[in-house]
Amino acid sequence: MSNLKAVLIDLSGTLHIEDESTPEAVKALNRLRKCDLNIKFLTNTTKESRRNLHERLLKLGFQIKVDEIYTSLWAARELIIKEQLNNPLLLVDDNALEDFIDVNVKDDKYDAVVIGHAPQHFNRTTLNKAFRILLDGGRFIAINKSKYYMRKEGLALAAGAIVKSLEYATGIEATIVGKPNAEFFQGALDGFKPDETVMIGDDVLDDIGGARNLGIRGYLVKTGKYRAGDENKIDPAPFKCVDCFSAAVEDIVSSLR
Repeated sequence: MSNLKAVLIDLSGTLHIEDESTPEAVKALNRLRKCDLNIKFLTNTTKESRRNLHERLLKLGFQIKVDEIYTSLWAARELIIKEQLNNPLLLVDDNALEDFIDVNVKDDKYDAVVIGHAPQHFNRTTLNKAFRILLDGGRFIAINKSKYYMRKEGLALAAGAIVKSLEYATGIEATIVGKPNAEFFQGALDGFKPDETVMIGDDVLDDIGGARNLGIRGYLVKTGKYRAGDENKIDPAPFKCVDCFSAAVEDIVSSLR
């Protein structure tokens, strides 16, 4: 860890689960900030805008700046603009739409389908509409392909199941813009090298697998969506598997002494 300069941190399942922080996470983040490291928060969350997410984190006691949060929603917005998609069908939560306020959406011929976690849109009528747009040549963009996430009452299906069903029905593979996409991680590095960086997250495939594929060391935490044995599901394996975010911070701080 002697060359450590940056820490990438997942949010949901790692720092918090809905409106509750994970054990000692607020204190641990404050402690990590004293280590003079570049910190960025990477999230696949698509159920709320970056502004709303930032407000939620502040209410939980986390001292985080809005520009430290790098979301898959924002990455999707940038891709839409880059590819000059004029009329995407946005299947995202209503609370996330403000992140696409400068994307031109009309009610005529759609040229893309963009899917996030939006249960209110996952009905037969809307999904058939998306299916037909894709068959007509529309671009297929998945903000992420997460299988499930943690709620207070337990694990819940994420948007990945919907993405997979449309891929199966159309024979078209979606472009994934969030974790574990390599470009998403590279966009968060801010010029730091992978071997100068660590990732802390609860998703062994999206958080840790995506990071490890770039040579970033990954701390897998046993909160959120973690399931026993997850650490054995990827190669290379996680750098370390720890109980929670605060335990990862303890290990990092200890290694810097």
